[in-house]
Amino acid sequence: MLAPTLALASAVVYGVVDFAGGMLSRRVHYASVSWVGQLGGLALALAAALAVPAPQVRAVDLAWGALSGVGSGLAMLFLNRALSRGEMTAVVPVSAVTGVALSVLCGVAFLGEQPSPAAWAGIAVVLPALWLVAGGGQATGPGLAAAGPASGSAAARDGLLASAGVAVQYVGLAMAGSSSGLWAVAAGRVAAVVVLVPVVARARGRARVAPHDVAKAFVIGAGAALALTLYLLATREQLLAVAVTLASLYPALPVLLGVLVLHEHVGPRRAVGLVAAGAAVVLLSVA
Repeated sequence: MLAPTLALASAVVYGVVDFAGGMLSRRVHYASVSWVGQLGGLALALAAALAVPAPQVRAVDLAWGALSGVGSGLAMLFLNRALSRGEMTAVVPVSAVTGVALSVLCGVAFLGEQPSPAAWAGIAVVLPALWLVAGGGQATGPGLAAAGPASGSAAARDGLLASAGVAVQYVGLAMAGSSSGLWAVAAGRVAAVVVLVPVVARARGRARVAPHDVAKAFVIGAGAALALTLYLLATREQLLAVAVTLASLYPALPVLLGVLVLHEHVGPRRAVGLVAAGAAVVLLSVA
């Protein structure tokens, strides 16, 4: 039960990070939130990598980690851009559902994984569950009512780009050897910082951040690195398809936080999605 617990812990941390990052991106330029966040992730990843034994750190492991970091950096950038527009209900279904589907397919096609029937059932349940939790395709966010069709298409584009980043993030990190400890996560944070530099440079005039917001973004990024670390440890105990599906349940938490903190309404579709997500957790945990 350790591996499912690690993957679910990753989902919980990621859920909190996405909620906090989305709220901050509504006040601060999304490029700054994303880049400072990666610096926070780098600080935590380096500390964790130094603390965990690493018998053999190969160049290929660092390369896979760097590729994963490029994916996570771009995923965070596009997700924060969408959230800064108040389009969570439009972008989360695309990014979460498509990201987990791509990751599972990569695990089966390229890693030769063979999930059990219970695991396949859980994977099949979690895809529509994530969609329903995120709003069932109904654009109900406050920013969409006045934004119109053009904004919706931009959100869909951001969601697809973010989902590709999510898949690269999860698959790349899972390919790193266990003998490398957590250095793949650290390499990924370095790559994410570098790949976002041009974006921050272009937004320099609009991306100034107050010191207290810098601290918030730094902590949010450290939380994202913690979530990736928990996910990496989970992949070393079970199949990528199972670990990535459990870790991808993170959209349920922002919905719950929206209800408890922002007093948002949960309609019948989201309620069904939350119940389905719970059933998927049970199926994947016993698989």
